[in-house]
Amino acid sequence: MKKYTVITGASSGIGYESALAFAARGKNLIIVARRTEELEKLKSEIGKLNSDLDVIIKAADLSLVKNAYNLYEGLKEYEIETWINNAGFGNFASVGEQNLAKIESMLNLNIEALTILTSLYVRDYSTVEGTQVINVSSGGGYTIIGNAITYCATKFYVSAFTEGLAHELKEKGAKMQAKVLAPAATETEFAKVSYDLEENIKFEGVLPKYHTAKEMAGFMLELYDSEKVVGKVDGITYEFQLLDPLYPYATRLERQD
Repeated sequence: MKKYTVITGASSGIGYESALAFAARGKNLIIVARRTEELEKLKSEIGKLNSDLDVIIKAADLSLVKNAYNLYEGLKEYEIETWINNAGFGNFASVGEQNLAKIESMLNLNIEALTILTSLYVRDYSTVEGTQVINVSSGGGYTIIGNAITYCATKFYVSAFTEGLAHELKEKGAKMQAKVLAPAATETEFAKVSYDLEENIKFEGVLPKYHTAKEMAGFMLELYDSEKVVGKVDGITYEFQLLDPLYPYATRLERQD
């Protein structure tokens, strides 16, 4: 039976480049995003790399939480060896001035959909050898940025949730690995969406240090290949580091009757 790698948020940026990187490894893919046209373009590019790969397109707006359940249910016929929750977006505004409709969508996507999809995947595959769930957080999931407090809070959740899951799986002797990727500034559509701009921001000549989406996809593969839990870009040096969990962790409290 064919095995598949699922990548959400695959229509652009890190998700798009990660799909190409995993395709170069000979992985069959299930690519997920809102924009079907962009997914079709990605499928065409993957076909140029390896026409023998099976690429399944699933259009879904995961900021509507019911769609997370529908997506997972629609993949029951496939055997999934890796699940990458990359879909997410940011927001730059003070807490008192932020657009709450946008914030609600961000919370739904960055936290709720990711939690639902991770939980369902763990429920079905934690005992399967070689499986991995990789959740994309941010450097803002380990450092609070002053004009992006709510966004950072969502990514603190992603980091803590995934690191905690990694501990839990290890304690249970599960065969699945849980990992978190934490990029710093990356040349994607992220800034455009965060600032509600019409066009993408050009990074070259503006930011002193940043990574391309292709470079981050390379880091994704390094994390995938490693036994470490955290793949994090240092916010000062911009070096990529493979690390053990960073958050303090206390073993679970047993119920006392």
